[in-house]
Amino acid sequence: MTALRSQLWSKLKKRLDNLTCDSLKGRVGFTVTNYRKAHDQMGRAFITVDKKEVLNMCTITSDIRINRKEREIHRINDISYDDYQKNHEISVTAHELVKKEGIYAQYDFYDAVEEFLNMPIEKALKSDDMVIKILALIDRRIGKRTLHLLKESIQQELEIIQYFYHLRCEAEQIEYSQRPGKLKVY
Repeated sequence: MTALRSQLWSKLKKRLDNLTCDSLKGRVGFTVTNYRKAHDQMGRAFITVDKKEVLNMCTITSDIRINRKEREIHRINDISYDDYQKNHEISVTAHELVKKEGIYAQYDFYDAVEEFLNMPIEKALKSDDMVIKILALIDRRIGKRTLHLLKESIQQELEIIQYFYHLRCEAEQIEYSQRPGKLKVY
């Protein structure tokens, strides 16, 4: 599956670049790096702004956090490791909780990009997936009027989503309420 996704990445990247709004073309970049010596040959995906990495989606980091979250769920709920069905449910829950914290793996990035490219832009803006929402905010199909309408609701979002909203508003010369502080790399 990794080899197939790697072959398709150039096509996905081209589609993402074509959907990026004119005001951010050349400023926002999407990169995927595979580590051939890794056991699963996965690596990381990252988004850069002005050639600085602002969102890092590393498979190893994500897998470590998911594993810790699984152990935490087992410990808190005093659940045995013997039950395969229960372990699977815990794994899925742990993965979703880690993604809600803004920690994504390379495969999560691929999944989000593929989903984003196959959904209406209005639905993408309302998505619970952080990456889909970020891609929607920088999409050329989102206009100034829609950005204005998001002004209030964006304050309830993760810091990284707010960052991309402010970046887009700044690029489009739209006034927005509050500039976020120094962004930590996700």
